[in-house]
Amino acid sequence: MGRYAPTLAAAFADAAGIEKGMRVLDVGCGPGGLTHELAARTDPSGLAAIDPATQFAEACRARHPGVDVRVGGAEELPWADGSFDAALAQLVIAFMRDADRGVAEMARVTRPGGVVAACMWDISGMTMLRTFWTAVREVVPSAEGEQRRVGTSEGDIAERLRRAGLDEVSEDVLTARADYTGFDDFWEPFTYAVGPAGQYLKTLDAEQQARVRESCRAALPDGPFSLDARAWYARGTVAG
Repeated sequence: MGRYAPTLAAAFADAAGIEKGMRVLDVGCGPGGLTHELAARTDPSGLAAIDPATQFAEACRARHPGVDVRVGGAEELPWADGSFDAALAQLVIAFMRDADRGVAEMARVTRPGGVVAACMWDISGMTMLRTFWTAVREVVPSAEGEQRRVGTSEGDIAERLRRAGLDEVSEDVLTARADYTGFDDFWEPFTYAVGPAGQYLKTLDAEQQARVRESCRAALPDGPFSLDARAWYARGTVAG
C-alpha cells in the first residue's frame, strides 16, 4: 500500500484541513506514509504518531526526527484530553481492535472544535484489490474478501463518527494512484503475506496461487501501468 500513500495522504490532509501550526495526531501511522505529509504541512514539534507495531513505530521515528512517535493502539491513546487540533487515521479503522472505541479516543484527545477524520479503501473502487479478489473468487468462489471490514462500505465511517458524538460530520471520496513497472511489480507484494490479501494468498496451495496469479496477469496490461484507487472518507468536529 505504500506506493499509494503519497497521493492518498495529500488528498486526506487537504480534506481534513491540515495547516501550518496545527497540532496533529496520526493514529496507526505505520512506517510514516501520512506522517510524512503532515510533517511537510505543520511543525514536526506539534506532530505525534502512534502504531501498535514496534517496528513500524521505530521506522516512523527514524524517518521523522522531532515527531512524538509512540507504540500503542488507537483504543488507548497515551495523550491527555484536548491535546491536538486534529486526529487522523489513514487506512487504519478496519484494523482497530474496537473501531468505535478508537474513534472515541481520537475525539477525546482532540480539542473542542478540532477535527477527527478517517479514511479506508473502497474495495470495489481500488483496482489493485478488486483485481486480486476477483481472481481469487475464480479459484475459490466462497472467498469472502475484505468487503465486510470496518470502513470499507459507504457511510460506515461517518456513522461511527456520529456515534462518538462528533458534530458537523461530512463524508466524501478520496482518490489515489500508483505506478507499476510491470506485472511482477504488482504481484510480488501479495506474496509477502502482509495484509488481508497477502495473508489469504498464503492459505492457498501452490496450484491455487498459480491460478490466481495468472488470472491477475490476464486482467492487467503488459509493461508499465498505473492503477487508480478510491477511499471512503469522513470527518467530524469535536463538540464544545
